[in-house]
Formats: sequence, C-alpha cells, structure tokens
Amino acid sequence: MNIPPRHIIIVGGGTAGWMAANLMSHRWAKLDCTITLVESTKIGTVGVGEGTTPFFQGFFDRLGIHESEWMKAANATYKCGISFPDWITAPQKTSYFHPFYSYIDSPQVPLFFSNANFRREGMDVDAHPDDFFVTSKLAMQCRSPIAKEEVSQRLDYGYHFDAGLLGEFLKKKGVERGVKLVDDKVSDVRLNGKGDISSVITENTGELNADLFVDCSGFKGLLIQQALGEKMISYQSQLFNNSAVAIPTAIDSNEELSSETVSKALSNGWVWHIPLASRYGNGYVYSREYLSPEEAELELRHHLGEKAEGVKALHLSWTPGRISEHWKNNCVAIGLSQGFLEPLEAPMLNIIQRSIENFVELYEKSGFTREYQQEFNSDINSLIDGTRDYLQAHYKLNGRNDSQYWKDCRANVSQSKELKSILDGWIGNRNFDQVLRENIHNQVYFKTSWYCILAGMNHFQESNKPSLRAGKRNHQRAKEACLIKAGGFIKHKEQLAQIYSA
Repeated sequence: MNIPPRHIIIVGGGTAGWMAANLMSHRWAKLDCTITLVESTKIGTVGVGEGTTPFFQGFFDRLGIHESEWMKAANATYKCGISFPDWITAPQKTSYFHPFYSYIDSPQVPLFFSNANFRREGMDVDAHPDDFFVTSKLAMQCRSPIAKEEVSQRLDYGYHFDAGLLGEFLKKKGVERGVKLVDDKVSDVRLNGKGDISSVITENTGELNADLFVDCSGFKGLLIQQALGEKMISYQSQLFNNSAVAIPTAIDSNEELSSETVSKALSNGWVWHIPLASRYGNGYVYSREYLSPEEAELELRHHLGEKAEGVKALHLSWTPGRISEHWKNNCVAIGLSQGFLEPLEAPMLNIIQRSIENFVELYEKSGFTREYQQEFNSDINSLIDGTRDYLQAHYKLNGRNDSQYWKDCRANVSQSKELKSILDGWIGNRNFDQVLRENIHNQVYFKTSWYCILAGMNHFQESNKPSLRAGKRNHQRAKEACLIKAGGFIKHKEQLAQIYSA
C-alpha cells in the first residue's frame, strides 16, 4: 500500500467543502493526515438548494450525528416527496406526486405497476401514482415521516434545510474533528513537473503544500478547470433552464406545515416552494432564451403576492453541464466545480454526497493510489448523465401549450438514446420492465420513479377499452391502505416542535 496523503487541502467551504472535510476527517481519523480547508469570508457561497433525497440520511448516519441535532441547527424540516402542479393539462388531474418509496409501500406498489400497464394497454383504469404511495398521503395531510409508535425500520425520506446554516453547522463539526480552517483567498495554483498540483498560494497565509487537493471552489473550478484545464461539457441543448430568481417569504405560524417540495409550472419554467422551520424558500427556474431576469422576477412576485412585497430577490445563472474528469491527477472536484444541471428534483446535493463517498471508498480501496481514477470518473459521469435524463423527461412529458418554452421542451429531439428508448418503450407495446432493464445501467432513477413520472404525467394513449374490475379493485385497495397507514404518523409541525424544543 502507498503512503496515505500526509496533507489534504480543500479549496472552498459551503456545503460541498464541509461535507468533504467531515467525511474525510471521520473516515481517516486514525491516519497521520492533516486536512486543511481554505475559504474566504469575503467570498459568498452558492447554496446547492434547500432539499435533499433520502440518501442524505446515510451521510449523517456515517458521521454519527443524529438528525435532531443538525435539523435544529439548519432550520430543517422533513420532505416526503415532490409535487408537480400544472405540468400537465389532463382533464382530471394536473399534478402528481413523486414519492420516496419505502418498505411500507410494498403491498401497494405491485398494484400500481399493474394498473399502469393496464392503462398502457388502453384500459380505462386509474393509474395515477398519488393513491398508491403512503408518502403522498403524508404530504397531503401535512404529516411527518416519523411514526407515532416506535418501528423497527424508518421510512426513506428527505429534508428541507437552510443551506447557509447547514454549512455553518458542518464547519463547526469539522473544526471539532480537527480540520484546520484557513480564512483566506487562493490567488494562484502551482503545478509540478508531472502536472500535479503542488501548492496553492493564498493572499495572506502564503503558500500551502499538500499531496491531495479537493476543489470545492464553485462554478469557477479554480483547481480542476483553471489550473488543470478540465473543460465543461454543456448540456444546454437537453436542459434549457440556466437561471433562477429566489425570494423567501414568511411562514404563517397558524397554518399547517407541508412536508413536500412543490415544483409548480409557470409560463416559462417552474417555481419551487420549500417549507423551512421559519420561512418558505421560493424560486423561479427559467431559461434566459425565453424570459429576461426582470420578467422572471415580476412573474415570481405576482405568483407570491403580497408576501413578497419589499423582499429583495436573488438572481442566479449557470450553464448546465459537467466536466469529464472529476478526479484528475491529484485533485478531485466536488460540488459546483464538477458542473450543475438545475434545481429540479434536488439532484446536486446527491451528486456531491455520492462523489465524496465514492472517492473516499475507492481511494482507500486502492491503497491511496490512482488505480480507480477512471472507474470513479465513469461512475460519476453516469450518475450525472442519468440524472440529466430523468430531469429532461419532466420537460419532454409536459402537457402545456401556453408558451413557446413548453412547446420547445416537449419537441426537443436532443436527448440520450437511453431516454428516447424509455419514453418510446412506455408508449409502445413492449414489456416496459424489459425496456428499463436494457437501459437502467445508465440511469440513476429506478423502476418506481420512472413509472411515477410516466403515469403521473398521464403519458398514455387514449383509453379504447372498457374499465377493468381488477384495476378498480387495485386502486381502491391501495388508496384505502395508504390512508390508513398515513394515520399512524405524527403531524409535521408536532414532530418539528419536539425537535426544536429539545
């Protein structure tokens, strides 16, 4: 085995930098290794969003930090899934809920799959996913994913949180674990004769040498892009959105608190609505090719109403895409330096987490060599590309005709062969499970998610066969079971009160 790195330098803080610092310091606590994080309080950080997928549960489990501790520090709430109002214009339902599938759904999910396939065959049955998953009922009833009585297995659920506060919490934990914090700005990066990074030059602290460098410097990619020359691959042709405007609003303490992210379609994009413990996060995601920042802010303010009056808006922009070599030479990129897609489905934090965890695992497995560098890069590229495909599916499946934006999204022929195969396979006569098996190795989202989006977006041909008794029974059984099970979970505000009062 090679000698483990004696010194690791992480350039950039925020959620990505401090997640990397905490996991590395925890995993390699017994090694003779110094971890230094360089961040400047003069440079602001770009929050990666305020929502997570269920994978985030595992991150804090690995660090031995209970959710009640970090949730209170980050103004966090629970997330049972995501609803998508107004993406379609079906006669009966214009919204659907993307649930976080758990063991508790196991009896109902086969019924959903059966009804979806009945509907694909032209039978008039209810195949909308909302009545087949417990978490959709939890969100509808403003319940948390925490059961009233102790259970042996918890649900899969995500969180909403304040990105700035979470970064500060992780910073505190990292410093407690021995991570050295240097408040300074990197002004230059030096390479050695082999093309590896040898040191970074800071404005006040001077030169800092290390064996391994982690680039968490954000969109500018100070190490991986600027120093090592890694180029960004644009995904603008597949994902049109490249801008957002965000405006927070106050919470009415007398109202129930939802446990879902709402992703509501507007004229030229969509708006997120995220409940935190003390405010709502709201933001309009759009493309500058169809809408100006001024027009987007005006539409968002109109949508939010008087609650947004006098509140300053934050404008963001990006180019959707990724780099190819996330681990290059003696540098690994984590976070926005790897690239960015868009906020839909809250994918970025999952990419950050998976990148850190995969790197730590493979670097250690190889004896701290670059043996698995190519495997790592391939895995992360597949992760990002599979995420891109699922995000694009939302736009391809939209049913709106009120703007050129939505029409162009639906008609867009720039898509991966895997995505085309999945969409065509759903409408065609093929066994859809077989279609997924043929393409799933290049996809991040699995069977349940694909069935939910395709059925939820009403991506069916017209019914040409009579209703089926089996389909009606499936729907009724699942709906009744979900409603009964949902009653066994604590109200969202009640559960949060227990956490925040402790």
